[in-house]
Amino acid sequence: MAEVEVEGLRVTYPGAAPVVALDGLDLQVAEGEPIAIIGPSGCGKSTLLLALAGLIAPSAGAVRVAGESVVGPRMRTALVLQDLGLLPWKTVEQNAGLGLEIRGVDAAQRRGAVSRVLDRLGLSGFGHAYPAELSGGMRQRVALARALALEADVLLMDEPLSALDALTREDLQDLLLDLWLQRRHTQVLVTHSIEEAVFLGKRIVVMTPRPGRVAAVLENPEMGERTYRATETFLHRCVALRRMLESEGALAHERMDGARAEA
Repeated sequence: MAEVEVEGLRVTYPGAAPVVALDGLDLQVAEGEPIAIIGPSGCGKSTLLLALAGLIAPSAGAVRVAGESVVGPRMRTALVLQDLGLLPWKTVEQNAGLGLEIRGVDAAQRRGAVSRVLDRLGLSGFGHAYPAELSGGMRQRVALARALALEADVLLMDEPLSALDALTREDLQDLLLDLWLQRRHTQVLVTHSIEEAVFLGKRIVVMTPRPGRVAAVLENPEMGERTYRATETFLHRCVALRRMLESEGALAHERMDGARAEA
């Protein structure tokens, strides 16, 4: 598995009025560690994932995975987006094997890898179906299948479960936990859900409003069991995270009020 290091990361979107999405962000994720990132809308969470995936170049600072600077898409890093990125004209098998196809893996190897992953995710028998024929939860499993087929050692996820109903969302949270326990990949999950962050992150990183940087980190060592949701520790950790987010929001309002007063 791979270690992730972010040092002094700054990302600015150019334009008539340039937008600084991230500024001076430092973060380290150990090999095989699952972390969750949470913060207010527009704080740069998605931008951070895109930088980790090599899809956005830093304006300043550095991003390293497995000790190497990220200067473009990395072969063993998988990114699952909120809209899943499934191609409606391709079947489940074809969507799950798309990353392997792009990497030049031959058809026979692709079929074998995809078959194993679909079986693992409970999608056997749906290989010839199209995304429009699947439920939301099944489409999410196809997106995960694409990532797992790549044998990714770093899995990046940008609010992948946000569009699902509560029960389906918990079912797929359990699946993500099981997959991490089996594979021990390095995992970075962006979410707006306090409960999801606590269930799936050994550490929860709280970000500041834009420009985004790390405001606080909540340690969550008990994470790792399906029964965690039913414990007092889980409840206490959710309350602590909520207070941290509320505190950061209050500080942001103070900064805005101060800026207006100076103006």
